[in-house]
Order: sequence, then structure tokens, then C-alpha cells
Amino acid sequence: MAVMDPIRADILAVRLIPNVAADLSGKLKLRSDQKSIGMFTCNIDDVGFTAVDEATKHADVEVVYAQSFYAGAAHASGPLSGEFIGILAGPDPAEVKAGLAAAGELIKEDACFYTADLEGKIAFYAYTIYRTGTYLSKVCGIEPGEPIAYLIAPPLESVYGLDAALKAAQVEMKVWFGPPSETNFGGALLTGSQSACKAACEAFREAVIEVAKSPVEYTG
Repeated sequence: MAVMDPIRADILAVRLIPNVAADLSGKLKLRSDQKSIGMFTCNIDDVGFTAVDEATKHADVEVVYAQSFYAGAAHASGPLSGEFIGILAGPDPAEVKAGLAAAGELIKEDACFYTADLEGKIAFYAYTIYRTGTYLSKVCGIEPGEPIAYLIAPPLESVYGLDAALKAAQVEMKVWFGPPSETNFGGALLTGSQSACKAACEAFREAVIEVAKSPVEYTG
């Protein structure tokens, strides 16, 4: 294994409900036009959050439930649980299927964590979303289509990396995931121009790798 090896998520389970039961619809606070839902679990939560946002850009779907599981995939409640569940709602099964397909494509081919050390024991997420969907834009309080830098790392690395990211580019922190998150990581969602978000991701990555190379020796 080497530094910057990709760590890809796996979808563990997927289901479609063409016509959701009324009581469940109520609990999910679905609108009257949202008749169908699709759901999936995966073993990396931040990739899952990115994937459900991606779904909203490719289909007439809304993210009605998205949640991390405590302690992460290594301590999941079962082999199909992982550390994330996402639920998409849409007007019909075709739209929901399209949303699930878009989410699956991103998980398989695009967004991923990377290793920060040679042993592959330290992992981080530094992903530029050049155009947000309706879900993450709402989380950040920005307009759909605006860029974000999605930054996640272990506790100390996340704080150190965020400071580097904020100093490296004209970005603003919209959401801070103070460590420990449900999966015992930390991080933030930053907004700015596409180039600024990319620069922030690069600075975060370099800072996390720096800590991994020399965890107890520092300057400053």
C-alpha cells in the first residue's frame, strides 16, 4: 500500500418501494407527490452523503433521510449495515431508480477516501463537489449548484487540516463536524469558487499526510 491509495466504498444493500405505505410516508414527511422511495446502505458514510446529493442532480428525487451509524462500519450492526443509510423519495419508481443509479455510479467510479500513510491505517476525504445538488446545498445554506469542499479526517488531523485549508484559499466554513462524529472522524463543508474549493482540498490533503508522516514531532 502507498500514500494516496484510493479507499472505495461499497454499496451493501439497495431496495425500492414503488408505493410507500401511508404511515411510513408520514414519518418520512413525504409530500403528496412523493409516492416512491429508494434506499441503500454503504460502508463509508461521507461517500454516501455525497452520493445522495449526486442523485438529486440526475433525477426528480429528494433526500428524505440520510444518517451515519455510530462507531463506523467496523462496528456495524450487521453485514449489510455499513455506516450509512440514505433514502430518496420521488414521484414514481423510474425517477427513484435513476437517482439510485446516479448514487451508485458516484460510489463506484468517483468519490472515495485516500490513505495518508504507507500502512493504510489513516484515511481522509478531500473531495471537491463542483456543483452541489439540493441536499448538500441545503445542509450548507447555499444555492444549489454552488461548489463545496467536503473535508473529513481522523480527529486531530481534521482540525489541523481544516486550518490549513481555510488559510490556503478564499473559502468559508459552512458546517463543522467537530470530532468525534458518529464514526469518530471530524471535518467540515467549505464553500467558495470551484478553484478555491479545489485548493482547499489540496491543502487539507497535504496537512493530513504531514501529520501521518510525523505525528509527534512538530514545528510552530
